[in-house]
Formats: sequence, C-alpha cells, structure tokens
Amino acid sequence: MTEAVRVSIYIEAIERSYPDFSVRSIEPHTPGQNNDVLLVNDAFIFRFPKYAEGIDQLATEVAILKGIGDYVTLPIPQITFKQLATRTVGQAFVGYRMLTGKPLSRETFLGIQDERTLEGLAHQLAQFLRELHQVPVETAIARQLSVSDTYDEWSTLYAHIREKCCPLMRADAQEWSTRHFETFLGDPAHFARTPVLKHGDFGTTNILFDPPGQVISGILDFGGAGLGDPAYDFAGLLSSYGDAFLQRCVTTYPEIEAFWDRITLYQSSFALLEALFGIENHDQEAFESGIEKYV
Repeated sequence: MTEAVRVSIYIEAIERSYPDFSVRSIEPHTPGQNNDVLLVNDAFIFRFPKYAEGIDQLATEVAILKGIGDYVTLPIPQITFKQLATRTVGQAFVGYRMLTGKPLSRETFLGIQDERTLEGLAHQLAQFLRELHQVPVETAIARQLSVSDTYDEWSTLYAHIREKCCPLMRADAQEWSTRHFETFLGDPAHFARTPVLKHGDFGTTNILFDPPGQVISGILDFGGAGLGDPAYDFAGLLSSYGDAFLQRCVTTYPEIEAFWDRITLYQSSFALLEALFGIENHDQEAFESGIEKYV
C-alpha cells in the first residue's frame, strides 16, 4: 500500500467518526515504531496503530492519560478524538491538540549553559516523575496495568540477547554483557520493590522544551507507561542528558540516591535492548544503532 493510499484511508476514518471535523491538511509527523503519527490541520496529532495489538496498547495509554491529568503539573496530551472500538488497523486512532515546544534533544541540551536554567529543568522533570510515580493507580486509572521490570522479564531479555546479539559481538563485549546481566539478575534487592506508575520512555524525543521560556513545556508518548521500577525513568534521563544533570534531580527527588545502581544498570542495557528490538522487528537502523559499540 502506498503512503498516499494509506493517508486517504486515515482521512476517511477520521471524517467518518467525526463528520463535523474537516481534514484540510495532513502530513507525517514524528516517525513511530508502533503507530503512524500524523499532523492534521497544522494543529492536531493523530496516531494510528500499525498493528492490531497496538490498538489495545493505545487504549491503555488513553486510560493512563485520562487518569493522571489531575496529578501531574506539566502538560500532557489531552485526547480529543478517539476511535478504538474497532480492531481494524487503519480505522483505529486517537487525536489530540499538539503541545507547544520541541523535543529537548541532546544537542539542544548541551547548548544550555545557564546554571539556573539547568537547575530549573532538573526540578521540572524530577517533580513530574515524583508526581507520576505517586499516582494512586488503583483509583485513578480505569484499566488494569501490567507490571514490568520483573526478574522473569529481564531473565527472558538476557536469554534473547545471549542467543541473538552475543554471537555478533566482540569477545570482550560478550564477556561484559554476561557480567552485566548476571550481576543485575543475581541481586534479589533489584526486584524487591513496590511497582509505581512509570513513563517507560522518558528521554529526548518525549520531553518538550520551550526555547523562549527556557522551560519544559510538555511530556509526550505514554505508550510504554505501566507499573514498574521508578529507576527506569531516571535511566532514560541519564542516557539522554548525562550524570551531572541527573545529580541535579536529586534535590527534588532524593530517593534517586537509593536506587542509583539500578539506574545505571538499566541505562547500560539500553543499547543492547535496541539491537535486540532491531533483530526481532527487522529494523536494521535500530539494530545497527544498538550494536555499534559492541562489534
């Protein structure tokens, strides 16, 4: 199916569900692994799942966004358009008004030299995660959430990395991978914790920055949100903006110090997880990006 045909199907799906809403313009927005993301009328973001299982995932994300709105202070997507009753790919979607700002890329971040600005950004992001991690999930979210970051999950991931990634890696990189994952899995304390609501992909592409105001202007993409280890979200910050910035977050979220070792263990796993994703989903770009420093 050509892109033009696919887009025409999306337009038809939107206007069928919302006949009073006229699609005047539509263009691809940020690329997504699980969704086609489109900018409509230069004002709205629409997301169409690429796979049937992504429809349920999007429904969970909608429930999370609705449930956390009263608990977090940074802007998040407010769902305006929704068609998730169908199981047909190309017909299911959600839409929301585009948030202001642009992704806080590593390049943009490194260009910020003012100490007060950096402290302010650290406070905003740490405060958001504190609010998110304290959401009373059972009463706030009208959907049962799965638990991630468990021993079984990481054991399975390690087995897949050994099978699919390690044969492609240098000998010393294979040895490092074995030590890394067996150290993580060998300490029961890494899994003896109460799950909280985590974002799950807390990094450069999903953190919006307002250059004129020099502040965080919103948080995107809760598709990976669920119950898990709060350290995982801070591993995303560490990977995106470095150790010194994460240290700034401790003032607002002092519990970081108690799970610093888990933060670094997660962060050190990200590249191989990306390589594994690339192998399992035939995504050559993701594979090459993740495996690069190990070959």
